[in-house]
Amino acid sequence: MKTTQAKPYRRPKRDPVRILAFEALRAVDERDAYANLVLPSLLKDAAEEAVAKGRTFDRRDAALATELVYGTLRNQGTYDAVIAACVDRPLREVDPPVLDVLALGAHQLLATRIPSHAAVSATVELARVVLGDGRARFVNAVLRRISARDLPDWLEQVAPPYDEDPEEHLAVVHSHPRWIVSALWDALGGGRAGIEELLAADNQRPEVTLVARPGRATPEEIAASLPPEAAVPGRWSPYAVRLAEGGDPAAVPAVHEGRAGVQDEGSQLVAAALAAAPLEGRDTRWLDGCAGPGGKAALLAALAARRGATLAAAEKQPHRARLVSRALAGNPGPYQVVVADGTRPVWAEGSFDRVLVDVPCTGLGALRRRPEARWRRRAEDVDGFGPLQRALLTEALRAVRVGGVVGYATCSPHLAETRAVVEDVLASAHAPAAEPIDARPLLPGVPDLGDGPTVQLWPHVHGTDAMFLALLRRTA
Repeated sequence: MKTTQAKPYRRPKRDPVRILAFEALRAVDERDAYANLVLPSLLKDAAEEAVAKGRTFDRRDAALATELVYGTLRNQGTYDAVIAACVDRPLREVDPPVLDVLALGAHQLLATRIPSHAAVSATVELARVVLGDGRARFVNAVLRRISARDLPDWLEQVAPPYDEDPEEHLAVVHSHPRWIVSALWDALGGGRAGIEELLAADNQRPEVTLVARPGRATPEEIAASLPPEAAVPGRWSPYAVRLAEGGDPAAVPAVHEGRAGVQDEGSQLVAAALAAAPLEGRDTRWLDGCAGPGGKAALLAALAARRGATLAAAEKQPHRARLVSRALAGNPGPYQVVVADGTRPVWAEGSFDRVLVDVPCTGLGALRRRPEARWRRRAEDVDGFGPLQRALLTEALRAVRVGGVVGYATCSPHLAETRAVVEDVLASAHAPAAEPIDARPLLPGVPDLGDGPTVQLWPHVHGTDAMFLALLRRTA
């Protein structure tokens, strides 16, 4: 009788890049970590381990790991729909680590130039390492089903037709929760083209933008310190420098020395507009009422110093207040950092001439930078932030003197976090009387700012985060 000899067991190959990507996704899922915070430390650990073992982990490896993590997170909704069509059970019954491996494989198959056979093989090897051989066979079967179609074919199958359900179609095709699609569409207005451009922009990797802090650095100095074409001027902010793709802010001397920092151009415009708002009389005391982690505070402090004014930077959380102190260190003029709750201020009414409150919000305007936030937020979160946003704006109006200016800013275009808050506070009997200031002339050269007096920036129009700004002058 002829016997069949079993094949010898082969140990799975450990791929440092894909293991790192898997670990990042698990940290996001299990610990509510943010990829932009957890990924740098994982990359550093991987490079150090490679050196210790006589291997290499170079920039190409780091770039691939980054693409796998961010690409998978951005397109999670689309990949979930595709995976759901390839398994015989509801996705909630599939273990989260298995889903993470499947999503990593789906991203390689549907959105990268990695050949299909290599994407399947590498992902199955990852599954053997992190999940075990049994579940790796399940991963292999699902990925082979996914590899049978390209992304357009899958979208045609898993997304409902636009004419039947526009919001769900856009949610699946552009990988956003339906409620966010609806909220962004309401804020943007218009037809299909605009919302598709906005959702697509949310899924693009944002540029790294630096701010040259006035009096301490200039955009020209920063550009001159880098190789040719490694940096270009900002589009709108006179303090902005955009790094070429792959540019490392830590390699910029001015950043290392604290004379410049990483800051989205929309955030720079908000601070600059508040500083440029017309004011009569005294202009010596400024306040950033929600200062953490310190980007806007550092720019405001530098602008205040050029006019002989002092900035007070208030932050409720002590650890964030320390970040503010670090950002302001070396400012050429006087400043003060205080641990204080903007809804229960420690300063007297009418103490300041200019006040900025960049209030806590859902962060829907920064989904390019924090793609996991779209899956973490819920529609009810908007209502949860509302009372805090109104309280902060009300106290900001109390903190400013009559004739002084308050800037209300938020990194969300959701109407309930922007115009509705401002309108409610202006109409409230409990808030000091104030009148709107048209913010548009204070952003010179920036196009498509709408009808005013508030300003809403957009990723697909301005290349910035979706920052909102309202300027109010206290009248009584």
